[in-house]
Amino acid sequence: MTIKQKKHRQALVLAVLFATAAASGYTCAEDIKLGFNGDLSASPSALSGKAAVFGIQAAIEDINASGGVLGRKLSLVTRDDLSQPQKSMQNMSELIDAEKVVAVIGPTNSGNALAWKHIANEKKIPVIGAIGSATAITFPMSKGASNYMFRVSMVDRDSIAALLAYVSKNPGSKKIGFMVETTGFGQGGLKDIEELAQLHQIVPACSEKFGVADTDMTSQLNKCKAAGVDTLIVWAQAVPSAQLMRSMEKISYAPTTLMSWGIQQPSFYEIAGSTAMRPIFLQTLTDERTPRQQKLFERIAPKMPTSPFGIAGHAYDAVLLLAAAIKQANSTEGVKVRDALENLQGNVDGVMKTYAKPFSAINREALSSSDYRWVKWRDGKLVAYSDPVIKTLLTVDYKK
Repeated sequence: MTIKQKKHRQALVLAVLFATAAASGYTCAEDIKLGFNGDLSASPSALSGKAAVFGIQAAIEDINASGGVLGRKLSLVTRDDLSQPQKSMQNMSELIDAEKVVAVIGPTNSGNALAWKHIANEKKIPVIGAIGSATAITFPMSKGASNYMFRVSMVDRDSIAALLAYVSKNPGSKKIGFMVETTGFGQGGLKDIEELAQLHQIVPACSEKFGVADTDMTSQLNKCKAAGVDTLIVWAQAVPSAQLMRSMEKISYAPTTLMSWGIQQPSFYEIAGSTAMRPIFLQTLTDERTPRQQKLFERIAPKMPTSPFGIAGHAYDAVLLLAAAIKQANSTEGVKVRDALENLQGNVDGVMKTYAKPFSAINREALSSSDYRWVKWRDGKLVAYSDPVIKTLLTVDYKK
């Protein structure tokens, strides 16, 4: 047999083997790729991005250990957006067009999600947010438009509704002030604060803004102090919120302070010092964990000693919900996965809770205000918080 004939025979054998493997269902199927696009290095919020990645990786490990999805393994492709909207938009296009991810989790910053949500919608790629909480992230681009944005995280409007309910029922809150950072996160929060304050007939005695990199807010605080403000609602990320607390200390000003969930970051506690224990806020997880939450915490805590665990839980559950949707759709096609997410059959047992039809064609939020917990910082830990006002709050008080 000549060399040419041998090569021809080998080619035929390989062709038969591949055909047989395909017919038997033993093809070497490619991984189902999920993407993460968020800040992993550039700002204090990168800790949240890293926590999300740890949660995603843990969920992927568990799913793959159980056989994967549709006979294929899941894998993760990450992109660091450096907390920059333009970079985040570029990442989305790369993840979808070059990496061929079937869904994206993220981003870290609300402003970046608002900058690129049109890309996910145009390319029909489902996104489940696990960090960014701006209310408008999951809104359709226009009324009746196709929407591929979902979320397993807190929502600003729901959090703010709770803060204003507290203020409205607190007999010690006579004059209210608003203070927000100038980022998309802060400005989106201000919009919700102003709209919901009207429902409680609350007119602010002061309304001030500050930059995310500012370290001295005494000028703005002195205006609120002069106006007699006894209660401040603050919507900002961890570091500027901590600087705000230090600025209060400089002018001996100690109003009742309610803040965004952004201060869950350890950087808030580290910078704010003893003043960190004053504000109250809402969070999805406290130190009072369920057995399943504790198990995941013990598993990933060594990797993320200073990262917020709640976000890891959000991201873990986001992967579970995506896997359930892909299985139900029996496809990784974006439209089919989106449709399955909107009508998930059966329960999905997550670490945050058990999900029963978490989404619909209208509702894109898997977590609601009933899943939030009042917390505060104490001795370096986020602990559950309650007081006489919180004990009186009813569902009807959360106006939104």
